[in-house]
This record gives sequence, structure tokens and C-alpha cells, in this order.
Amino acid sequence: MKRSGFSEERIIGFLKKRPAGLSAAQHCRKYVVSEPTFYK
Repeated sequence: MKRSGFSEERIIGFLKKRPAGLSAAQHCRKYVVSEPTFYK
């Protein structure tokens, strides 16, 4: 299995930065992350 290119701290920080009114798709576009990666 391929390892993630991101550390656990970076992933957690990305998830915590999501504002309440912003959709997952918009948040992913802002940080250049694919939606499947976001939900994974």
C-alpha cells in the first residue's frame, strides 16, 4: 500500500481549517486536494 505524501499533523490541520459554511468541494479546491482524498 502506498503511503500518504502528507503527515498526520498536516492532514488534521487541513480538516480543522474547514470553515462551517464552506462545502467540501470548495475547501478541496482552495488547498488543491482531490475530493476522494478528502473523504479517504
